[in-house]
Amino acid sequence: MVLQFQLSCTASLAYSSSLQFLASNLNSSLSPSYYGSFKSASFKLSNSTAHMNKNYRGICAQSRQAPFNKEAYEVERLRLDARAREAMKAHEKTEKDDNSKAWKWEIRKRIWDLMERENIAQNPRPVHHRIPNFVGAAAAAQLLASLEAFATAQCVKVNPDTPQKQVRYLTLSGGKKLLTPQPRLRTGFFSILDATMLPLGAIHEACTSAGVAKHGKPIGLDATLKVDLIVIGSVAVDPRTGARLGKGEGFAELEYGMLRYMGAIDDKTLIVTSVHDKQLVEDIPVEKLLIHDVPVDVICTPTQIIHTNTTIPKPQGIYWDRLSPEKLGQIKILRELKKRIEEKTGQPLPCGPSEKLPPTAERKSTRQG
Repeated sequence: MVLQFQLSCTASLAYSSSLQFLASNLNSSLSPSYYGSFKSASFKLSNSTAHMNKNYRGICAQSRQAPFNKEAYEVERLRLDARAREAMKAHEKTEKDDNSKAWKWEIRKRIWDLMERENIAQNPRPVHHRIPNFVGAAAAAQLLASLEAFATAQCVKVNPDTPQKQVRYLTLSGGKKLLTPQPRLRTGFFSILDATMLPLGAIHEACTSAGVAKHGKPIGLDATLKVDLIVIGSVAVDPRTGARLGKGEGFAELEYGMLRYMGAIDDKTLIVTSVHDKQLVEDIPVEKLLIHDVPVDVICTPTQIIHTNTTIPKPQGIYWDRLSPEKLGQIKILRELKKRIEEKTGQPLPCGPSEKLPPTAERKSTRQG
């Protein structure tokens, strides 16, 4: 059964932008999801669940009578983004004490500092704990669009970060379907858009976070689709090996794993990233990468296209033995998926070791709806 919003809001509003915005706290079936090598699942919605539910219910009630409120959406999005970045700063300090993970943060900080120092980043700034919106992002997107894999793709999955906004525009304006996750996967799962479903002149708006919430059609785990190309953001990438580092929250790993589960992608699905030339590094140790780290096949910068010919294995799905009970407790869609798999197989899935969540991410309620 396709996941649906089981809310008092009527079915006629199921695809409305307001419900997408509210889904994470009002729905026990479709909600924020997160997985990866990092502990970012800990960092979504760090205030008490009761407080967030109260805010979202108020907006939901308004949505029955009023159109999508872009300003309210943006205020809430920016508030949650700021909280997530603060939590990641604390998380960074914790992981720097772990020799097996400290090297990633050293590379990230080096690149973030360089981009700020040389002023090769655009807003939002500072770039620390973000996928940097690099100068020349639009030029890199144009080179990406020149790839044969992009030209022939019918459905392209693109991350929701600012530097890939032009990629999302070229996808929609090129008559392709755009699959994109809600920011930090906190207001739903994936949304799909195509130009035919948009009002005249709305393509630019549809490339923004608010536009996806307003115009996108949310999909569930049972959706049948084929993704022809994946575009992900990066903080640093090694052109020799295709090894990549994100901002440390692991969303690319979660999104990739979920798409593998859905059968939407396989090992042959091309993975492309767009970065500034100065985000290219040569010191990501492949031997230290984890089984769920996602490599890239192609790198597009403002000046060049690099085919990495990566030999790093691509993740095969979600690695439940790396997912702590605390993380699972905050990721409703993964709990739903885990339940499905266990009911189907009759066997319990493994679970990763317990972990201490940062104070900003701990839930005040242990209820797991």
